[in-house]
Amino acid sequence: MLKTPFYDIHLSLGAKISPFGGWLMPIQYQGILAEHLHTRQAVSVFDICHMGEFLLEAEPAGSGLDRILTQNIISMPGGSCRYGFMLNDKAGVLDDLVVYRINENKWMLVVNAATTSYDYKHLEKNLSGASRLEDISDKTGKLDVQGPLSLEVLKNIFGKQIESLNYYTFAKFSFEKEDCIISRTGYTGELGYEIYIANEYAKKLWNLLLKDERVKPAGLGCRDTLRLEMSYPLYGQDIDVNHSPLAAGLSKFVDFNKNFIGREAMLKEKAGGSSEHLICFKADSRRSPRHGFTIFDRDKPIGIVTSGSFSPSLSAGIGMGYVSGDYPAGSRLLIKDNSIEIPVKVVKKPFLIKENFSKPAALKRPA
Repeated sequence: MLKTPFYDIHLSLGAKISPFGGWLMPIQYQGILAEHLHTRQAVSVFDICHMGEFLLEAEPAGSGLDRILTQNIISMPGGSCRYGFMLNDKAGVLDDLVVYRINENKWMLVVNAATTSYDYKHLEKNLSGASRLEDISDKTGKLDVQGPLSLEVLKNIFGKQIESLNYYTFAKFSFEKEDCIISRTGYTGELGYEIYIANEYAKKLWNLLLKDERVKPAGLGCRDTLRLEMSYPLYGQDIDVNHSPLAAGLSKFVDFNKNFIGREAMLKEKAGGSSEHLICFKADSRRSPRHGFTIFDRDKPIGIVTSGSFSPSLSAGIGMGYVSGDYPAGSRLLIKDNSIEIPVKVVKKPFLIKENFSKPAALKRPA
């Protein structure tokens, strides 16, 4: 199992460590509930060094990069990021990722930990010889600073320039004379930032952040409950090679006006309809649906839970899962696993509505 540069620090903070995507990662420190609520109310720092990062020098159309990704990256301004997918020929999701346009022909791709090696090979196979691809995952640290006070905390370290970052934009900053990239992005639905910095400086930044009494460390346990409240998918559970973005309800991150790997299969699915589609549901109680539980319409099994948890913000069990058939918001279903039965109602996503969360950071300052 791989370890991030913060492994010893996590142990010293009393973190519970568990395997995740081939890495030994902190799941919780004080507890998932406490860390979840602190992120929603103040600011938390997450060790996300397990994620993969690639640097790519390539002209987007001529290199084939635009064909590999579902989003139209040719229209991206420099200093912007976009979320999208890499698909196979059958439109199955190989990975979801965020693309950063550093300048006209320079890019950073941020991919999932468990798929980093495969993603690199997929890019190598489908890029032309005119491109230059480098895996910088081993030397890149990634810290996510998330929560309504994150701007105020980071402004003390990086200055007022950080106020200019709008949602899904990024810029270069300096920390102890070391360049780093900070983007106005995250996986929690809160005001937040993701910081990419050399490993040797990442530990210094982590320690400096924790000197601020408003900041607490948070593990992957509450990162999962935070993202689920926003209906953000998790690769390997809610999206995978067996389902297309269309089936997952994520077609807005696909540009059908351009050519991309899997386009023909997606157009065929779009015309004929998906055999399964991802729904969101909320329990009538605090009982939590879990990954792998069966979804029933009365006595008829119709699907499987892909993600499920107790929602600390809503005080109810919530989840997502693939079902066959049409079940619009308001439909009543039943989640079962052996003797467990959880009545649920299909709801629209997201579970938790965060007002102004996509507005410019300067408009999101805490009162």
